[in-house]
Amino acid sequence: MPKLFPRLGRRRALPVAAAGAVLLGLLLWWLLPLGEKPPSGTIVFSTGTSSGVYQEYGERLRTELAKDMPGLKVDLLGSAGSQENVQRVATGRADFTIAAADAVETYELAHGSGAGRLRGVARLYDDYVHLIVRSDSDIRSVADLRHKRVATGLPDSGVRLIADRVLTAAGIDPHRDITAAGDGIDTGPERLRQNKIDAFFWSGGLPTKGLVGLAKKAAFRFLPIDGDLVTKLHDEGQENRYYRATSIPESAYPVVQQGNEVPTIAVANLLITRTDVDPRLTEWLTRTVIKSRDGIGAHVHSAQLVDLRTAIYTDPLYLQEGARRYYRSVKP
Repeated sequence: MPKLFPRLGRRRALPVAAAGAVLLGLLLWWLLPLGEKPPSGTIVFSTGTSSGVYQEYGERLRTELAKDMPGLKVDLLGSAGSQENVQRVATGRADFTIAAADAVETYELAHGSGAGRLRGVARLYDDYVHLIVRSDSDIRSVADLRHKRVATGLPDSGVRLIADRVLTAAGIDPHRDITAAGDGIDTGPERLRQNKIDAFFWSGGLPTKGLVGLAKKAAFRFLPIDGDLVTKLHDEGQENRYYRATSIPESAYPVVQQGNEVPTIAVANLLITRTDVDPRLTEWLTRTVIKSRDGIGAHVHSAQLVDLRTAIYTDPLYLQEGARRYYRSVKP
């Protein structure tokens, strides 16, 4: 019976072996896109409050990073939000984080410690400002918040930053004209339900889990933040140039919105790091962020908006060298 795999002579075996080595190399390149051993070690990723999008995104990204870099340990560090996140990365307390562009710009303009070391990795998705009141409230506009109990977010959060600016643009002094409370998305919904506050601000991706949960327990509605306020914000300072007028689409919270869009403000979220973080690690991490969009997006809706075409626009920060390498490697 003829042999299915006849023995090869030495002269023929060498080219075949060489071809096999090439195929193996191509396979390894495909499995390990950067053609080398994955980075390892430990990094700190600063996230946000419980029930917020930053926290959930960070948890999902850590799972994806473990698949691509099994030797990399990712420690998640909860935070108040954008302002604290920027400071942590700039001063070396964290290696990567998510922060809104207005918070980054504010830190840079204030010449915060280590501001010059901050670099961008990717533009991720937009945060939308939510201004929430109970459905039976007589509050109908931002101007109606005067003399009310208003949660403006945790100190050092991006929510606090933008809430104070929105109130100021509406002619309300956030330190004198309201009774301010420091609640975030973790405590604000329940305190609103219990009538301990009259309204609260939240800035986050759509939809935010904490508000989806509130909709199952209590009736509430969103207050509109119209385009005139955005114009006033732009007139009041360079750090406000990242705010844009938009609407919360009716599909974000269908039970609450009942088919209606809500005029509001949006600001871009950036994944950021520092100049001294290993560029090779940043390159691998950037690759994971882009390729895991759909996997993370199945659980964190905002992540579906991560796009290779817009990820490079990390203004006001320059791209970190590792991120730049990745984007160059996939450029058509």
